Amino acid sequence: MGATLPVIAVTMGDPCGIGPEIIARAVSLPDVAHLCRPLVLGDLGAMERAIAVTGTRLSLKPVSADALPEYFPADTLHVLPLSHLAREEMPFGTPTVAVGTAVHSYILEAVRLCQSGIAAAMATAPISKDVLNRAGYRYPGHTELLAELTGTGDVVMMLAGERLRVSLVTIHEALRDVPELLTIERVLTTIRITRDDLARYYKPNPKLAVLALNPHCGEGGLFGDEEERIIAPAVALARSEGIDAVGPLSADTLFHFAVRGDYDGVVCMYHDQGLIPLKLLHFDDGVNVTLGLPIIRTSVDHGTAYDLAGTGRASAESMKAAIVMAADMAAVKQREGKGTER
Repeated sequence: MGATLPVIAVTMGDPCGIGPEIIARAVSLPDVAHLCRPLVLGDLGAMERAIAVTGTRLSLKPVSADALPEYFPADTLHVLPLSHLAREEMPFGTPTVAVGTAVHSYILEAVRLCQSGIAAAMATAPISKDVLNRAGYRYPGHTELLAELTGTGDVVMMLAGERLRVSLVTIHEALRDVPELLTIERVLTTIRITRDDLARYYKPNPKLAVLALNPHCGEGGLFGDEEERIIAPAVALARSEGIDAVGPLSADTLFHFAVRGDYDGVVCMYHDQGLIPLKLLHFDDGVNVTLGLPIIRTSVDHGTAYDLAGTGRASAESMKAAIVMAADMAAVKQREGKGTER
């Protein structure tokens, strides 16, 4: 028998949404079973319901994190039970405060497993930020919570597919606040982290496009001066460090060239600037990757889809892609570790 496959901690996400269903579908696929041991952190009742809704031929097996089997049969869904929600606490499409508390516990345990080395990476199903906040956990989303849990100062959200990768300087912010949040250091830090992780996991010395904030790169200051004051200086500093970055470039034309393959990643100034083109191309199979963390974390690039919960119709492509990407990144990290052994 070959080397033991890596454990990927898969957080169940909001049980009132599609998370459990897309996990059940994804775990049952050969692409996942051949690459890793997916360990679902969540609720047995929710996963049992998801298996019934999706019609997947999986048997449930509760396990302990301290005594994981070396082999996960493809027809078995291994669950680390962290909550015991009643059906009335997790109705389809209508999350409760109890759900918010449970979701938080799944994320905490996934981080612990990754930090302890029990899990090689974590892949997260979608959560509701509103429900998390109603349960008393004041975070805009996974990214900010994971940064705090791992004691990481600077992290970057990257959305990735086969044809396009975009990283964000600002994430979940009101559009009116973005210009004030942009600084030379913040743009430069995003470029650095994007380059470092792309070079580590995807391609040596990646070429990055850095977008402008304003139409036509500000048109010489006519539409704004953030390009001249902030973005261009940040790009110049990045290039002085040996980073292959170009910009600021106009967002209305750049993505054509990025998708063509001229760039390995695109650094975007705000959320929708990057996510609209990404989801146009990779609506079903895009992956959210948190760069800069000491652990590997991937996620679906969509929300809880409460309107689809319980129908069994939700696509599992993004969940599958997130688990596969986590396993691929874990393999790179494992090779690095072997390379440093004496």
